[in-house]
Amino acid sequence: MGAGIATAEGISADDYIPTDPDQARIGQLLFYDKILSGNKNISCGTCHHHDHAGGDGLSLGIGEGGVGVGPERTAGTGADAIRKRIPRNAPSLWNLGHNDIDVLFHDGRLTRSDIYGNGFDSPAEEWLPKGLENLVAAQALFPMIAQFEMAGNPRENEIAGATHDRIDVAWPIIAKRVRTIPAYGEAFVQAFDHIDEPSDVTIVDIGNALGAFIISEWQSYDSPYDKWLTGTPLPADAERGRNLFFTGRCASCHAGDLFTDQSFHALGLPAFGPGRTRQWDQISRDVGRMAETNLIEDAYKFRTPSLRNVALTAPYGHNGAYSTLADMIRHHADPQSARDAWTPAKAQLPDVPWLAAVDFAIRQDSREMARQTATIDMRPTALNEQDVQDLVAFLNALTGETALTRPLGRPATVPSGLDVD
Repeated sequence: MGAGIATAEGISADDYIPTDPDQARIGQLLFYDKILSGNKNISCGTCHHHDHAGGDGLSLGIGEGGVGVGPERTAGTGADAIRKRIPRNAPSLWNLGHNDIDVLFHDGRLTRSDIYGNGFDSPAEEWLPKGLENLVAAQALFPMIAQFEMAGNPRENEIAGATHDRIDVAWPIIAKRVRTIPAYGEAFVQAFDHIDEPSDVTIVDIGNALGAFIISEWQSYDSPYDKWLTGTPLPADAERGRNLFFTGRCASCHAGDLFTDQSFHALGLPAFGPGRTRQWDQISRDVGRMAETNLIEDAYKFRTPSLRNVALTAPYGHNGAYSTLADMIRHHADPQSARDAWTPAKAQLPDVPWLAAVDFAIRQDSREMARQTATIDMRPTALNEQDVQDLVAFLNALTGETALTRPLGRPATVPSGLDVD
């Protein structure tokens, strides 16, 4: 592809799912309100914070029980101390409401589908309630019922207990918590035509409000690259990086306006952490897409992330294995060599002494390491250090000029009266 040939058509406001501003405003408050969590001590915004461009700056997050935000978050003390790190890196929220997005989560476990009669193929299967308006609204419901993310441990609260009965049992409890707060109840009545009184509010309405906020809040299409599409030159290093990106193999996976093919690939990222284990697979590993499809050819494959605003969302990879774009590019260029050279010091993991024995235990399992290595589907490519830096410059050119100035931002207070992270 020649240097002067555009590689995409560009993005505009018309490319996103329409949202209602009043519903988005409710979603903004809910996003930062700890009332949605089992022990009322963590919100969506704790791990997807405005101060960290919709992420948390950690390789593996500290969920329910932790204290603070971002890289300074600590693991809690006493009975509140975390029992497990979040198994995967907090994914970016940028452009999730774009009309082309059709799969979410690192392993793709949420897609649009009529298989269960509710519009989605999800971990809740037929128990996901009907009426959720889009993928983003559906996605918003799952962290609330995840034990180590927001729900808490069994016997700690009614939400955690209900979740262990069946995946959908806790959602009505959360909805009641919200609608019985007068400010929320009144806001839902005003913003949703089908809600006549607060008692009508369900988890579906909460999901749709959160979806409206996430979709409208995290849109980004005003980067130097977007200006390049309309004729404004990039800086020399970013232009060299752009040519490398599109004439090499980068764009074969990071394709289109969102820089993702929304497919799954095995990069062989260095393994660590508790792993997202399956019920019958108790070793500390993460088999990625295979956990959803049960197909051996999907082993250790993860969804290609969008690269828009990628410079703001370190660390990188499904487990945050690399804290710099340069290191992540080097891994793509030669996965096996980078995997062999990786050290635990590259992981951004707050110190949790009681989990230290687990954090890197999987790396001692030679057979598991061999299995992961065997599935790598990225062939090595020659990049010198100048190439790496030029690619970094291009990726920085994908940062929106208003990325850190969002329409609504973080609220100072929330209707529950709980503190806002």
